[in-house]
Amino acid sequence: MDKKLDLRVEESLSERVVKGGFWVFSLRLIERGFSFVRLIILARLLSPNDFGLLGISLLALSILGVFTQTGFESALIQRKENTEKYLNSAWTVQIIRGLFLFSVLFIISPLVGEFFNTPRASLIIRFLALTQILGAFKNIGIIYFTKELEFNKKFIYSLISNLVDMGVSISFAFLLRNVWALVWGLLAGSFTSLILSYILSSYRPRIEFNLEKIKELFGFGKWILGSNILIFFVTQGDDIFVGKLLGPLALGLYQMAYRFSNMPATEITHVISQVTFPAYSKMQDNLPRLRESYLRVLQFTAFLAFPIAGLIFVLASDFTKLFLGEKWIPMVPAMQVLCIFGAMRSFGTTAGSLFQGVGKPKLLTKLAFFQLIMLAFIIYPLTKNLGIFGTALAVVIPMGVTQILAGVYLAKIIQISFIRLAGELFFPLISSVGMASVLFYIIKILGIRNVVGLVGVFLIGVVFYGSITYLFSRLFGYKVEKEILHLLRFRR
Repeated sequence: MDKKLDLRVEESLSERVVKGGFWVFSLRLIERGFSFVRLIILARLLSPNDFGLLGISLLALSILGVFTQTGFESALIQRKENTEKYLNSAWTVQIIRGLFLFSVLFIISPLVGEFFNTPRASLIIRFLALTQILGAFKNIGIIYFTKELEFNKKFIYSLISNLVDMGVSISFAFLLRNVWALVWGLLAGSFTSLILSYILSSYRPRIEFNLEKIKELFGFGKWILGSNILIFFVTQGDDIFVGKLLGPLALGLYQMAYRFSNMPATEITHVISQVTFPAYSKMQDNLPRLRESYLRVLQFTAFLAFPIAGLIFVLASDFTKLFLGEKWIPMVPAMQVLCIFGAMRSFGTTAGSLFQGVGKPKLLTKLAFFQLIMLAFIIYPLTKNLGIFGTALAVVIPMGVTQILAGVYLAKIIQISFIRLAGELFFPLISSVGMASVLFYIIKILGIRNVVGLVGVFLIGVVFYGSITYLFSRLFGYKVEKEILHLLRFRR
């Protein structure tokens, strides 16, 4: 009887994971479609310097934000027992933190402008500081959207907020033709998020400061804080360096290159990690099931992320000319190098979700610290001599070394060999490299003259990759095809 009950519980969790994945993937697909249109329009209307100004301002917010992060949200999601008794204290700390951040940002904004030799950033920072207050008062109850895998609610919450941001940004871009269009869009999106958090969640928080409960949450959250600080400098330290050393124009180019080149990491793995972190938390005491689930996730992630990185690498130059314009062409070499970073980061994200899900966030802190030390040694000489292309190289090298170490830790946790783990990446890697090589020669011979040509080459790449994958499945038993069909049947 107990076995039947356990089976029903496992089936229920699996069904919720698949449904959650469907909603998160749908949201991300729609969001990225709108975001793509938004970026193309704004890149045409605004200059790289405008994006650089916004980037400098957001860096100021991010630096303070990451140093005051509590990690409470991850702690609440990871806890097995009832978390409602912790919510009011967590919400109270959230408000205190938001008010503190607003005050500090308002005071130090001239210093930030002076540091980056960009006085115009000062006023922008003060306006964007309002997002910290709006975020602080958001309903803490929305964590249940993730904890209980209710991603249909998160779908509505995020989609509407992003649509408002997009609509306001584009409208003001036509009117103002400057960086303030981006600022007003962010403020409008933050205000919408605040309102929706109370509409979509029935929980009503109240002020409560229970020191004992806060300490309990911080016991887990401190490692999230530590790893997030280090990860921030690993992922944003290059932006700070470019903004300081090369100026807002170079920063605008570099950030745009990073955004497009990291689509595999920021889109696909973002979707998967949102679902897998709470799922791993629920199965952390069942090692065989945890191992099987992780390997499926890794295989599926590599199957999607690697070919996208290859397509971006090959099409970067023609895409930039056709959609963004000639003023963005200097970012292409950095964009191609950062594709490699994005592909490696896709593996890192799957590992990070598992580390947090099994209650080992300390590993993320160690890995991020090691990566940061390596980055610190090489970023200055490479950026000084090679510009944003050198910065991209400085980011990729430490990431490669760190992901190997992450794989070693991960193999120990799920109790498999490192060779077996690496083997899950072999077939999609070979298929993606082969696809990129074929497309490179097609473009070299025929060229791409318009959007139709770009789409045609893209489709050829997709068909080629699918054909190679099918061949591998028949010759070597590469079973990603079966996993996809299984998920589709399960979904129906």
